[in-house]
Amino acid sequence: MKWLRKKRVLLLLFVSFVGLLFLSSNWMTLLYPIEYRDEIRKHADYYDVDPFLVASIIRVETNFKPGKESKKGALGIMQLMPDTANWAMEMAKLPSVTLSSVKNEVDTNIQLGTWYIQNLHQEMDGNPIAAIAAYNAGPGNVKNWIKKGMWDGTYENVKRIPVGETRHYVQRVIYYYNQYTSVYNDRF
Repeated sequence: MKWLRKKRVLLLLFVSFVGLLFLSSNWMTLLYPIEYRDEIRKHADYYDVDPFLVASIIRVETNFKPGKESKKGALGIMQLMPDTANWAMEMAKLPSVTLSSVKNEVDTNIQLGTWYIQNLHQEMDGNPIAAIAAYNAGPGNVKNWIKKGMWDGTYENVKRIPVGETRHYVQRVIYYYNQYTSVYNDRF
């Protein structure tokens, strides 16, 4: 009989723990953490970009692991291609930034990546979905797809993006964006 009582107590403790975990408003932050929040917030505010979008792109690109270089040569936490990074440094008037700092310094990479997102948003006429696609595939490709009627630039028709990698990329960024805005109640 003692054995059965112990099982009941353990079950009650387990159910209580799970109940508290799910009732707590912060438990989902364990599944969807946002690292480098101060850096993201600072640069998102400066460049007028949604910080959850920046965090979502970082999550998809590197899962917040700094110092990465992809097989294709993309650098840092936001995975900027060297040519894009050099162009962005010049256009954003950041002469003290180097490719080494873009790769290895989180704050610098987030600054340049956030500037680039803002630039793409403007280049895509304020269409955030097209800007996300352009972050992955390049603005010329995305403009071409829209111009030729291959894709209309909306999330509803994301399956019409002709490149599977970009289609999947947009879907993942939007998934994390929705999770972050829900979990953090639109407060960054």
